[in-house]
Amino acid sequence: MVRRTHYGEDKEVLQRRLRKMEGQVRGIQQMIADDRYCLDVVQQVNALTAAAREVSLLVLEDHLRATVSDAVKENDGEAAIKEMVTILRKALRP
Repeated sequence: MVRRTHYGEDKEVLQRRLRKMEGQVRGIQQMIADDRYCLDVVQQVNALTAAAREVSLLVLEDHLRATVSDAVKENDGEAAIKEMVTILRKALRP
């Protein structure tokens, strides 16, 4: 099975989300510099974590769609399953 990217139409969506996350990080840095209340900072960190999770899920979804499609074309389902199990193990780590 050949390794390649599968972002397709979601590439710009991913880039936009990542730019938004960059802004969130800068905002959190500024909150700390301004000595903002810790619970407000934690709330923003949680929002950033949720945004990162959504990016990860979108990347996984795109990869899964392409991998399954490729496996069907190449009649190589077992390799696709092994790869997805590996990816899911990494993605589901705490």
